[in-house]
Amino acid sequence: MRSLTCFKAYDIRGKLIDEIDEEIAYRIGRAYGQLLKPETVVVGSDVRLTSESLKMSLAKGLQDSGVDVLDIGLSGTEEIYYATFSLELDGGIEVTASHNPIEYNGMKLVGPQSRPISRENGLAEIQLLAESNDFSDLVGKRVGRYKKISVFDDYVRHLLGYINTDNLTPMKLVINSGNGAAGHVIDGIEMIFSEKKIPVEIIKIHNDPDGNFPHGIPNPLLPECRGDTANAVIAHGADMGIAFDGDFDRCFFFDDKGQFVEGYYIVGLIAKAFLKKNPGERIIHDPRLTWSTIDVVKEQGGIPIQSKTGHAFIKERMRSEDAVYGGEMSAHHYFRDFSYCDSGMIPWLLVAELVSTHKLPLSQLVNDMIAAYPSSGEINRRITDPVAAIDRVENFYCENALHIDKTDGLSLEFSQWRFNLRMSNTESVVRLNVESKADVALMNEKTREILDLLQQS
Repeated sequence: MRSLTCFKAYDIRGKLIDEIDEEIAYRIGRAYGQLLKPETVVVGSDVRLTSESLKMSLAKGLQDSGVDVLDIGLSGTEEIYYATFSLELDGGIEVTASHNPIEYNGMKLVGPQSRPISRENGLAEIQLLAESNDFSDLVGKRVGRYKKISVFDDYVRHLLGYINTDNLTPMKLVINSGNGAAGHVIDGIEMIFSEKKIPVEIIKIHNDPDGNFPHGIPNPLLPECRGDTANAVIAHGADMGIAFDGDFDRCFFFDDKGQFVEGYYIVGLIAKAFLKKNPGERIIHDPRLTWSTIDVVKEQGGIPIQSKTGHAFIKERMRSEDAVYGGEMSAHHYFRDFSYCDSGMIPWLLVAELVSTHKLPLSQLVNDMIAAYPSSGEINRRITDPVAAIDRVENFYCENALHIDKTDGLSLEFSQWRFNLRMSNTESVVRLNVESKADVALMNEKTREILDLLQQS
């Protein structure tokens, strides 16, 4: 029995040939179909050079399990989400490795209503069956049909339904698709802007899909991947910069000065945008950095609710609370009207509308939040014994902490500062986030102090 190490906690990711190939993709399709027994599943793929062939092997596996397959072609993950919930299908699978290095590929799996399939609700069983390669006999069994479809026009119209396009004032936007899967969506939105004479100019960089990634892997979370967007904002005198990862399920912002805006503060902005239209609604946030989001939500008359980090947890909590919006500092943004799924396209439309209605530049909209709650951003450290290191930090601070929370890792709160310390699920890495109340020096001091404690043997 071949062990399949490409199966992770929430998705499938692995090195090509070593961990994932066409045979494994076929097995995944067979296992998904045999275990979950869907009638119809939609599939799509990103721009990576192996994504199309992996998708077709996956589709064949699904068909051999009796599943009808709809193929939307080149797509981002959220297009699979949209197709699954809008067409009321039994599931969807996107072939993508998102922001991983070029030698990787993978898959994201959902069920009805685009509910995520993770280890807790089927992914582990799919792995075991795919590893065993012990599938039901094909003789006399129905083979599913295969059909190419498009939901693109309806999807773009759905995106634009989150804003009132009449609110958009003259604006210049730099949008960097990173040669990933986002370019065709930007083209579609730009066409509608042009048809409706909406005064938004889109300056597209690296817009053409290219699985060779000639300008580097699209991952704006890495500082070295931000230069092209920042420079273009400055060169064109743009009002804002937007950059995506490979499957555009995350959206990153640059202000009118070309400065990268941490995702933490964007959560507050989008929460404000929703609460202006939906007062009193619930907003979900993660535990890593919280004070700014909680303040903004309460000021706008909303109800902030904390959830464990990660898309499966956020989506589950959003459903249980019927929250209108959920945001993570990692640039994942979730929307009730998008079947509680994350979208990288909806956020920049909302922020553009907010800039227009407030008649203020993005830098000014976020600077007050940054000044009120300066943060370290997420700092990762490789530690030999992460459990012992986190215990050491807890023991050092717990006596003076005003509040201790273990929703996700360790969160300690004091009168003027707080921190969250989490362990990676897959490697010996700890992730630290620190914030303070309007005191950059204190935030930097405590960040250094905790990092020193972590490194002690």
